[in-house]
Amino acid sequence: MTALWADAPAEGGTATTTLDVVIPVYNEEVTLEASVLRVREHLATLPWSARVTIADNASTDGTAVLARRLAHTHDDVRVVHLPEKGRGRALKHVWSTSDAAVLVYMDVDLSTDLNALLPLVAPLISGHSDLAIGSRLRHDSRVVRGPKREVISRGYNLLVKGALRTRFSDAQCGFKAIRADVAHEVLPLVEDDAWFFDTELLVLAERAGLRIHEVPVDWVDDPDSRVDIARTAYDDLRGIARLGRNLVTGRLPLGGVTERLGRAQAEAGSGRLGSQVALFALVGVASTLAYALLFLVFRQLTGPLTANLLALLVTAVANTAANRRLTFGVRGRQDALRHQVQGLVVFAVGLGVTSATLWGLEGAGHVTEVVALTAANLLVTVMRFVALRTWVFARHR
Repeated sequence: MTALWADAPAEGGTATTTLDVVIPVYNEEVTLEASVLRVREHLATLPWSARVTIADNASTDGTAVLARRLAHTHDDVRVVHLPEKGRGRALKHVWSTSDAAVLVYMDVDLSTDLNALLPLVAPLISGHSDLAIGSRLRHDSRVVRGPKREVISRGYNLLVKGALRTRFSDAQCGFKAIRADVAHEVLPLVEDDAWFFDTELLVLAERAGLRIHEVPVDWVDDPDSRVDIARTAYDDLRGIARLGRNLVTGRLPLGGVTERLGRAQAEAGSGRLGSQVALFALVGVASTLAYALLFLVFRQLTGPLTANLLALLVTAVANTAANRRLTFGVRGRQDALRHQVQGLVVFAVGLGVTSATLWGLEGAGHVTEVVALTAANLLVTVMRFVALRTWVFARHR
């Protein structure tokens, strides 16, 4: 990746500022001024040009007036007013229109110690990483908060890891940074405009093979937090379900993001392989169960070899079609017939393995046949994945 040194332009545009620190606010007239002045003071110690952007989310108190006064008083402060609430909406708008090379956001309460800002942005400015996040869940982080929020935070991140197979440790810490060129590629794919925005952004970036840098932070909980925990939890669960569905069905064009940003193929490849293995496993489990049921049905009508042939044939056609669309993301009718023919060749190999298993079980009962054939079919499933990935759908990897 091209390094973004101090005051260098972001790829695809002209950057006049290196850092743009965005602070989304809603009715924060009490804390806004002190927080902005603290951030300005800290930015003055960094070796890059920087500014503070106050993103006012339709505040109804005196926040907007105070923000305008701060922007009028300080050249390195600007304010953007949005007519609707939503942290994700505010960050999308400001990040998409900023001329800075590296885009940062932090919560207005400054729960995160600002000393983490330099290690947060340095890997992005150097070009080493694409995104950076503060983490409250690293072993070397120092966090002060009550047990209720600790349990909720850890529980949520465990849920994200389990449901979406992520590697980053803390999705919701309000202390993140992203390269402008990366933001311009990934933001259009992020649907959420509220609290799930952070999680969705990180999941999409990770699935695209982008590098996420983590910084352990010193963090003190804000006792005056106005987050509606119940509503946020409900929205997050809906977001996880929606995002998981979109990833499984291949609706998100993440491969193009990887290619345009120029990350090494190996970095994205491991992520794609992991996704393909997981999706193939889901299809394989469904196919194996369907095969066992079909074999039992056909076995009532015919001999074991014919029942095995029919069950394998039906599941092979369905398996190839499912893997074509879900696992390898191939859409449309082009090459569909060729893929099915090649899939049937792989099926023939599987038929040979399972038929050989049957010949070795001559005289065994139905239950023994099903158990042995299911085990053989699992072996064939592994062989099938290798064949599909390296031969049938090789050009779509």
